[in-house]
Amino acid sequence: MQKITTHLWFDKEAKQAARVYTSAFKNSKITYSGTLHNTPSGSVDTVTIELSGQEFVLISAGPAFKFTPAVSFLVACETRGEVDALWKELSRGGSSLMELGEYPFSKWYGWTQDRFGLSWQLMLTDGPVVGQKITPTLMFVGKVVGKAEEAIHTYVSIFHNSAVGGISRYGKGEEPDKEGTVRHAAFTLEGQGFAAMDSALTHDFTFTEAVSFMVNCDTQKEVDYYWSRLSAVPEAEVCGWLKDRYGLSWQIVPTALTLMLRDKDEAKVARVTEAFLRMKKLDIAALKKAYEGR
Repeated sequence: MQKITTHLWFDKEAKQAARVYTSAFKNSKITYSGTLHNTPSGSVDTVTIELSGQEFVLISAGPAFKFTPAVSFLVACETRGEVDALWKELSRGGSSLMELGEYPFSKWYGWTQDRFGLSWQLMLTDGPVVGQKITPTLMFVGKVVGKAEEAIHTYVSIFHNSAVGGISRYGKGEEPDKEGTVRHAAFTLEGQGFAAMDSALTHDFTFTEAVSFMVNCDTQKEVDYYWSRLSAVPEAEVCGWLKDRYGLSWQIVPTALTLMLRDKDEAKVARVTEAFLRMKKLDIAALKKAYEGR
């Protein structure tokens, strides 16, 4: 299990999206599919998938949250044909944000929102792709524009096995972006690659709960650590979810909870579901007590 797992919130389309994504990307598969009952959204489908070896969790939980380009997924492609194939599949029924073509930073690149609203950046690389193929990319806009570098250093200070990579900055004459702010930056958290950028252009979107990042914790000490360092919006704290000071959503999740919710005993799952829905920060001991019926 990855330490940090991307979580995607759909209205009703999680299972459909899982099929689309795992068919579009090579070396991909659905690893789990189930349903949780009696949640505030009713019965919700949950699907776990691997895309080119990276884990994603998808949920169908109603129309409360929508995807925005504030979080997109940069896909490194080794050939122009791979870019074209992914563009054909992911752009079908969607909309183009940057048309497929040649740009100063890539000989073949395009940015599209797929039929579900999720954003993908498809980029031809200069050589073989080694390691992580899909990189979550954070765009800091509106009230948090200019905060990308600060956020990167904040996250790197919180997570272990983390580092700041290369940073490309805006220069003079690139208004409305301020000189010195982040055009593009790479960083790693728990050994996983992320990217970030500032954009001072006028955007009608920001971060939403539709994309959150699950931090998988083995102990209550870990849960407490990440919760205390990331949560900055008390009113957003619910069921293990929180928002940080930049508006990005995280889920601080005990690995034990994931296993409990996959139990085949429906009564156990129902008790655990009822228990965690009452919580803000998740309590492993209380969850185990509910699971065991004590």
